[in-house]
Amino acid sequence: MAEKQTKNGDTGAAVAVDDPSKVRNVVLVGPSGSGKTTLTEALLAASGAVTRAGSVVDGTTVCDHDPAAVRQQRSVGLSVAPLVHNGVKVNLIDTPGYADFVGELRAGLRAADAALFVVCAAEGVDAATTAVWEECAAVGMPRAVVVARLDHQRADAMAEIAACQEAFGPGVLPLYLPAGDGLIGLITQRYFDYSGGFPPTVAEPDPADLDRLTEARNALIEGIIAESEDESLMDRYLAGEDIAESTLIADLETAVARGSFHPVIPVCATSGVGLAELLEAITRGFPSPLEHQLPEVTSPDGIPRPRLSADPDGPLAAEVVRTAVDSYVGRVSLVRVFSGTLRPERAVHVSGHGLAERGHEDHDADERVAHLYSPLGATLREVPYCVAGDLCALTKVGSAETGDTVSSPEDPLLMRPWTMPEPLLPVAVVAHKRSDEDTLSRNLSRLVAGDPTLRLERNAETGQLVLWCMGEAHADVVLSRLRTGGAEVDTEPVRISLRETFAGKASGHGRHVKQSGGHGQYAVCDIEVEPLPRGSGFEFVDRVVGGAVPHQFIPSVEKGVRAQLARGLVDGHPVIDIRVTLVDGKAHSVDSSDAAFQTAGSLALKDAAGKAKMSLLEPYDEVHVQLPDEYLGSVLGDLSARRGRVLGTEAASGGRSVIRAEVPATELLRYAIDLRSLTSGTATFTRRHVRFDPMPA
Repeated sequence: MAEKQTKNGDTGAAVAVDDPSKVRNVVLVGPSGSGKTTLTEALLAASGAVTRAGSVVDGTTVCDHDPAAVRQQRSVGLSVAPLVHNGVKVNLIDTPGYADFVGELRAGLRAADAALFVVCAAEGVDAATTAVWEECAAVGMPRAVVVARLDHQRADAMAEIAACQEAFGPGVLPLYLPAGDGLIGLITQRYFDYSGGFPPTVAEPDPADLDRLTEARNALIEGIIAESEDESLMDRYLAGEDIAESTLIADLETAVARGSFHPVIPVCATSGVGLAELLEAITRGFPSPLEHQLPEVTSPDGIPRPRLSADPDGPLAAEVVRTAVDSYVGRVSLVRVFSGTLRPERAVHVSGHGLAERGHEDHDADERVAHLYSPLGATLREVPYCVAGDLCALTKVGSAETGDTVSSPEDPLLMRPWTMPEPLLPVAVVAHKRSDEDTLSRNLSRLVAGDPTLRLERNAETGQLVLWCMGEAHADVVLSRLRTGGAEVDTEPVRISLRETFAGKASGHGRHVKQSGGHGQYAVCDIEVEPLPRGSGFEFVDRVVGGAVPHQFIPSVEKGVRAQLARGLVDGHPVIDIRVTLVDGKAHSVDSSDAAFQTAGSLALKDAAGKAKMSLLEPYDEVHVQLPDEYLGSVLGDLSARRGRVLGTEAASGGRSVIRAEVPATELLRYAIDLRSLTSGTATFTRRHVRFDPMPA
C-alpha cells in the first residue's frame, strides 16, 4: 500500500519499537476547546514527527482528519499521533472533549497508561473533566495537568492552577511558573526562555520573580517529600538541609508514575512555551506499559486465565480500541497490544463477547493479518511488528469490532470489554429511496461495529429503524457518515409503542359458521373479559361445562384470542393486562376445526371490545438522574412538567444528588438534550422500562 501524505507534511516514516520500556501511551483529556488537538500538533512539530503544525480552523491537523471534525472544528473521534523524544516513543491519544463522544474518551483511557488533563488558562475546570479525573483516580491512573492557551486574551495561569488544585484535590502542584516569554523551573530554579522559539535557552530568573518562586518551590518540595519512600527526607528538609535536585527529581518521577502526585505544566502551543518541559515530564515521569496492570483475561468460554504482563515474548493478547472506515483501505482497526508481539502474515483469533445488547453479537473467528501499520492520524505507515505496550493498526480484518480481543489461534483469549455509557437519544432513520436501502444497511453495520456507544434496533411494532445516540452532535456525525457512504438517509419522528386494555368488564360472542366447497367450518364461543392490575399480563380461564366446546378446541380459542391481542383491537396496539374466560360455545361433530375456533375466539374478543370502554396505555420509565445540587430544583420542576412522578432524592458524593422518578417514555425522547442544556452538561441519567399506565385523554 502506498503511504499517504498528510496535509502538514509528514514524510510517512515509522519506527518499530522493540522494548516496552521505551513506550509511553498518553491520553489527552479535557473539555472541548481546551486546546488538546492544537497541543498535539505542537508536540508533533517540536519533536520532528511532522514538518509543521496544522490548524484546527484550516482543517489541516493530523488528528482531526474526519470530515465531520473539520466541519464542526472540534474532535469527534479518537486519534493516535506517535512521536519520538530522547529515544522514547510517545503515543499521544487525542480524544474529543464534547460529552456526546464520551465513548471515544473511554476507548482512549483503555488504550493509555497515563492521562494528560488539558485545561484552558481562561476557562476554569468543568464538572465533566472533574468526573473523568475521579474515574482515573479510582483505577490509579497516573495524571498530569497542562494549563494550555497561555496566549488567550483572558488567560490567568495562576488562577487556573488554583482552580485545578481545588477541583482535583491534593497532590496537584506546578513544576513551572509562567514568566515573561518562558517558564521558571521550581526545582532547577532556572528560567527557560522561549523568546527565540523552540527549544528554549536557559538563564537565571528575574530577581523580581524570586519571592513567588521561593514560595511555590517550598510547596512543591514539601509535596514531593510527602510522597517519598525515604522517611528521613522530611526531617532532613525541616532541619534546613538543601535536598539535592537529583533526589527530588527521582522521587517526583516515582510519585507521578504511581499516580499519587500530579504535576502542573503551563504550555502555549502557538509560541512553544512549555513544550520541552512537557515532553520531559511525559517521557521521564509517566510509566511505561511494564508498570501498568493489564486487563483480566479469560478463555472465550469464560474460564479465568492467569493475569498477563507486557512481555513481548508472552502469549498474544491485544484489543481493538477503535474501528474506522478509510476511503482507501476500508476497515481500519486500531489495536493496543497488551502482551506478546503482533506480526504480519500471521493468523490471529478475533473474539468478541458481552456486547450483544448493543447489537454486537458474540463472535469468534480466525483471521489473517496481512500488514501492520503505525497510525499518524489518518496516515498509515507500515511496520514489521508491534510489541507489547505499543499501538498499531490492522486493515481488512473483517470480523474485528471495537472491543474485540485479538489473540493466537492456538491459545484464544478474551478481555472483558470496558464500560460504555448507554445511548439515550433515539433517532429514527429511513432510506430516502428504495434503492438506498441496501447501502444504508451496509453502512449501519459498519458504524455499529465501530461504535459501541451506538445502538441499532428495529421496532417490531412501529416498523421503525431507530439509532440510539449519545446526543445531537453524535447523531449529526453518525448521519454524516451514513451519507458519506453513499446512502441518502432521512430522519422521521420516533414513534412510541403503546398498549391497549379493557377499562371494565365485557362479554363477547364469536360465531364462525361457513360452508364452502362441501367443507364446513363451524365454531361458536362466548367469553367474558375483565381488566387485571398493571403488569399482570394475560390470563385465559376455561369454565366451559357439559362439553359445549370440545376439550381439543379450547386451546384453539386461546390461540385465536392471543393472536388478536397481538394485533390490537382499536388503534392496532397490543392488548395487555386482561383475563379472558371461556364460558360457553357450540361445536359440530364434522365441520368444527382448530382454525374455525381460532377465528371464533378472535371474533369474540372483538365483540367484547365493541361493548366495553377501552383504555390506551403509554410506557413509563424509571429514571435516575445524577446531578450537582445546584440544579436540583430546576430538574425537579422539569420532571414534573413532563408528567413525571418523583419517587425520591438521595445524596451522592461530591455535592451531587440522585433523583428517582417515573416518567412517560413519550416525554423522554429529547431528555438527553434538554437535561444537558438544563445543567450545563453536568448531569447524567439512566432509564429502564417499568410498566404501562393509562394515557391522558
